Amino acid sequence: MSAARGSAVFDLSAKRRVHVVGIGGPGMNAIATCLAQMGHDVSGSDIHESDVVERMRSLGIRVNIGHDPSVVDGCEAVTSSTAIPMGNVERARARETGIPDLGRADMLAALCARRRSVAVAGTHGKTTTTSLLVRSLEVAGVDPSFVVGADLLDEGTGARWRDGEFLVVEADESDGTHLKLPLAGTILTNIDRDHLDHYGDFAGLVAAFEEYLLGVVGPRVVCIDDPTIAGIVARHPNESWTTYGTSAEADYRWSRVNARDGVTTFVVDTPAATSIEVTSPLRGVHNVANATAVIAMVSAVGVDARWAVEAIATFGGVDRRFQIMAEIDGITLVDDYAHLPREIDAVLTAARASGDGWSRVVAVFQPNRFNRMAIMADEYGDAFGSADLVVLADIYASGTTPIAGVTGQLVVDAVRKRRPELDVIYEPDRELLATTVSGLLRSGDVCISMGCGDVETLPSEIVAVRGRR
Repeated sequence: MSAARGSAVFDLSAKRRVHVVGIGGPGMNAIATCLAQMGHDVSGSDIHESDVVERMRSLGIRVNIGHDPSVVDGCEAVTSSTAIPMGNVERARARETGIPDLGRADMLAALCARRRSVAVAGTHGKTTTTSLLVRSLEVAGVDPSFVVGADLLDEGTGARWRDGEFLVVEADESDGTHLKLPLAGTILTNIDRDHLDHYGDFAGLVAAFEEYLLGVVGPRVVCIDDPTIAGIVARHPNESWTTYGTSAEADYRWSRVNARDGVTTFVVDTPAATSIEVTSPLRGVHNVANATAVIAMVSAVGVDARWAVEAIATFGGVDRRFQIMAEIDGITLVDDYAHLPREIDAVLTAARASGDGWSRVVAVFQPNRFNRMAIMADEYGDAFGSADLVVLADIYASGTTPIAGVTGQLVVDAVRKRRPELDVIYEPDRELLATTVSGLLRSGDVCISMGCGDVETLPSEIVAVRGRR
């Protein structure tokens, strides 16, 4: 069981009656899944029916559509994400009657307190790295529980509660969740500019990650190639660190990367002066880094690294992480969650160097959040250098308020300014996006649609457009 971070967490050691507001949301259904599989009495609510709601019901969870304060009566806790307003009638009833009204971070902390919890944190690569760690521990036979930010394609779910000693979680920094988790180990993949609306500036974000690392009781596996992480390590020379990267100073150092037919091979040198040969179905050097981090963490918690090597070689992937959705008319359609500049660059570079033999890399990007684009639009200028053709959509709001003058045109202008040689097309009408992109594609292309809005349906839309011809 993990040590606490200095504050009391909700006690889940005995059976509890818990109500989950917004249970159909991506974070809350994972919490509800674990609570139900632990044996707690779980109910939930959401504003509409969905496949996820039906999945929750299949676990024995009572779900009502619409919000009704009476469903909270008799509960011992109510929990919700930051997307649910304080004025929600179910949350309000909980506070009026003295029932704890807990955020998702608080309930995730309560779950972490029941196991030897290991988290993966960082701006990029969390979901894939967390999923690889889960699979490695599964292959090793230690039966881990997990809470991941997307469905593992091997599992068909992003959360499960099991009897093994480990809980593997994806630690989200967007709202400070990572600072609340009582942890017995962590991987920190990188630190990049994001969520500055929450932290004020990059220095505030870095300070939060530094606080996070110093609060972990157990192995801290960090990418020493990241200059910001290297700065944190240098500021705390008396702390214990396990490092990975290409640097000569790295404890776990990868080299000899080769890609062919979508398969990547590389070698990891370990502190034990051994070299581990790794084969991965994941494209891109960023996934070499993720896999190396997992090998380091598995070793740090006392599990033989050979299980990680086997898990990496047979990994089925993660929903929306370079997920090949369809092949039609000689065109490969890929969906990816990448929405920040470094992520986009990594995905496109991976496609370019994958050895799949694609003739052109076509990038389709849907910017996300008005407040993010108001701050960061210029930073996307160099993100598309590995593409042959770029199609940019308008901004997907994700619940943010429109800002005058902030549109997808800002990203278009940034890319055209930094990469004038690139063919960049702006399609601000979401309804026309599939038709526009389909008309540009030809046999031999790989088309990668990227973003965290509704662009995930674009591959199926393109298939539909081509089917009507």
